[in-house]
Amino acid sequence: MDAPAAPRHHCAVVDIATDKLDPAAALEFVSDPGFGGITMFVGRVRDLNHGRVVTGVSYDMFDALALNGFAEIAARGEAQFGPKLKLYIAHAKGRLGIGDLAVVVAAGTPHRDEAFRACRLAIEAVKHESPVWKQEHYADGDSVWSEGCSLCGHDAHAPAGEGLAP
Repeated sequence: MDAPAAPRHHCAVVDIATDKLDPAAALEFVSDPGFGGITMFVGRVRDLNHGRVVTGVSYDMFDALALNGFAEIAARGEAQFGPKLKLYIAHAKGRLGIGDLAVVVAAGTPHRDEAFRACRLAIEAVKHESPVWKQEHYADGDSVWSEGCSLCGHDAHAPAGEGLAP
């Protein structure tokens, strides 16, 4: 009897009150002796957004729905880039400070081009489609809930015409 195949996708919601995102674990998960391409995106909380000084961010989500969405993103990635794709998607939940890790996405494939494209597809889909709510906290004491979606027309810093089709 053959041993069960190792999982090719890892999807997680990480409550930062009790755990942390681990980029090294992401790289380890997507590594394979047959892969020449491994890419990773690490999103961190920045100290300035839309001209406002940010002191932190709170992320909230419905975990089961988010995990289902991450799994669907992984399935789309596999359909587009083939069954050898290994994909790691983990998003933080809770209150994060400046510099804290908010999201880690990694992709491993036999070739670099598909690794870059799979990682980009995954992070853009997470930002565009996932039920993740972001509340920014500002130095003046105010806070605002935002979509945080790079494909929704809210990102004033993206070059014109930039975007990816799923």
